[in-house]
Amino acid sequence: QVQLVESGGGLVQPGGSLRLSCVASGIIFRTYAMGWYRQAPGKQRELVAAISSGGSTNYAEDVKGRFTISRGNAKNTVDLQMNSLKSEDTAVYYCKVRYGLRDYWGQGTQVTVSS
Repeated sequence: QVQLVESGGGLVQPGGSLRLSCVASGIIFRTYAMGWYRQAPGKQRELVAAISSGGSTNYAEDVKGRFTISRGNAKNTVDLQMNSLKSEDTAVYYCKVRYGLRDYWGQGTQVTVSS
């Protein structure tokens, strides 16, 4: 059974930093690409960052240079370091893996950027 559990969200002031973490179980983690997505109120869920099984990364344009995705295969984790946060980064952040023919999502963690 595939399970993803996110943590690390919270309230932060503009310009601040947060680190999100996602722990995966039920898969051979090191062989799967992982992604972080976000969904703001009234908007569609969008890709924030992704990392391949080999460690290659890609980012949404508006987070390049501010966010860093990394993976820890020993502990089945994928992290998202978010720096220089802006109010428009406010959203629920989700971890995702495509396993077989379907996508599996975590429950999400709320990130609120506000003064």
